[in-house]
Amino acid sequence: MVLETSSSVPLNISIVGAGIGGLAAAIALRRNGHHVKIFEASETKTEVGAGLGVQPNAWNILEQFGCVRENLKPSNWDGTVVFDAKNGVGITRPFLVSQGDETKNSVFCHRSDLHEELRRLAVDESETRFPPIKFHLDTKVVACNPDLGTVTLASGESIPADVVIGADGIHSVIRTSVIGHVVKAPATGWTCFRCLFDASNLDGSEGLEWLTEGLTGARSVILREQDLRMFFIYPCRKGTLINFVGIHPDPDQEAAGWTATATIDDVRTKFSSFNSKFLRLLDLPLYTPILRWQLRALPILPTWIHGRTALLGDAAHATLPMLGQGAAMAIEEAAVLACLLPLGTTREDIPARLEAYQTLRKERGDFVGTESVKQAAVPAKRGEYLRSREMQATMIGYDALKVGQEYYNANF
Repeated sequence: MVLETSSSVPLNISIVGAGIGGLAAAIALRRNGHHVKIFEASETKTEVGAGLGVQPNAWNILEQFGCVRENLKPSNWDGTVVFDAKNGVGITRPFLVSQGDETKNSVFCHRSDLHEELRRLAVDESETRFPPIKFHLDTKVVACNPDLGTVTLASGESIPADVVIGADGIHSVIRTSVIGHVVKAPATGWTCFRCLFDASNLDGSEGLEWLTEGLTGARSVILREQDLRMFFIYPCRKGTLINFVGIHPDPDQEAAGWTATATIDDVRTKFSSFNSKFLRLLDLPLYTPILRWQLRALPILPTWIHGRTALLGDAAHATLPMLGQGAAMAIEEAAVLACLLPLGTTREDIPARLEAYQTLRKERGDFVGTESVKQAAVPAKRGEYLRSREMQATMIGYDALKVGQEYYNANF
């Protein structure tokens, strides 16, 4: 993804969605010298107040983009301590594969910190080698002609482009145009509580030693029964905040809204069978409101591409968070698109390049999607990612930039 010295005409690229995946694609393609427009329905795009994991397969790409690791305010993720929710006994699960030196190992960060770092790179006007990205906020895309490469705005205006990238999430409008009909993410039967706790006085909190003793990283608290019920907890913002996810069965998903606010008492009620030492976490001061967030997962799509249009990130493979690879897949897909669309790519080249994108990305994205659901639904598979060296190597050891460049060199 290096700008070549060339008189070639840059492509005009429309990206729908200004989340992590959309910004990553915009940065990667801008660095190739293309003209990029981002269309975002929100007036001010912000990320939900929650954390995420950045593993080496994602960080290697972010580093190429110019991301500054310290700007993510990271907390180290060396592995996970898995506790039995009833008896309180924990098993330490460090990562089983090498992550490289400490500048590339896995970390947790706040979603908004990663988003802000990507936005910094996207709007960086000091980098005059690359055309500026044009943002169109508060601009809703309502339709797409994937063969022509046009998007239609709510205002009725039609915007032409050489390539359209649908990075518009689980409710993607672009997905409908690519597939030819609406594909919804059905209920999975699980909902989670999500919030951030203030950890600034954690050292003085009696009964919470299990959060900080031993391995630096995440804490998983699982009720070992047929239906998944668990806490997944980790630090972010350099340890000043604790990201909390509490997953529980929810048979009434179809009758309720996707997101709603909740109370600490709601959380206590759903997890009343947990050992009291784990429920002491709920006494910490709240940093954000508690959201009740339905967990949904897309079925495997028949295709991610159509004509001049491709899907990326949650628009293609929204799934459960059991592998911690959701954002990483979108970042990998952005990198591969850039490898296949260097400066010099012509409008006529686009359909074949997007076919190559699907060849390189769909199997991996579908694997993460299906495996994440299995590791929630099948009791014997719960926590398999933490136990499996092979699966960790498949995820963490993957070099999307190398794979994309080698494929381009061999085929184009």
